[in-house]
Formats: sequence, C-alpha cells, structure tokens
Amino acid sequence: MSVDAATVRRIAHLARIAVDDSEIEHLRGEINAILAFVEQLSEVDVGGVEPMTSVIPMKMKMREDVITEGDQAEAILRNAPARRDRFFAVPKVVE
Repeated sequence: MSVDAATVRRIAHLARIAVDDSEIEHLRGEINAILAFVEQLSEVDVGGVEPMTSVIPMKMKMREDVITEGDQAEAILRNAPARRDRFFAVPKVVE
C-alpha cells in the first residue's frame, strides 16, 4: 500500500497537525516506510504461537476474594467537604 500527498494532508487534518507543503513529501516517505514494515509483519507465520501478555512468562498473583471492612460509608463521608445523604456532593460541572 502506498499513500499519496492528498492522503498525507488528510491524515494531518484528522490528527489536527499543521503540516507545511514542504513537509508533505518527507512525511509521505515516512508513512510509506511504516506501511511497508506492517506489510512485512503480515507475512510472518504465527500459527501455533500462544498470545502473550508479557515478554517474560509470569503467573498473575491471586488472592481470595473476601469482603474486608465493609459498610464504612459514615467513616468515609466524614472526610467529605460536602455530602447529601450517604453520597459525596460535588459541584455541577455540566450545564
């Protein structure tokens, strides 16, 4: 896939980036190089490769899912600058 100058201008517009006309050719070359690299990656055979969450194999730490120190709304709301019933009261920010 190859992009032209009009596509570079459109990408810059969508990204809200101001690009001079003198930079268009350079950016076109950079974008085309990136797309060529992505096309190279699509040629790699990844069949049988398990998905990874990290490059280092590790097991997630697990803990028991137990309730601790629940029902402390009153203690928490003592720190609130303003409250309404059992909730924090905050200023309206959307008109």
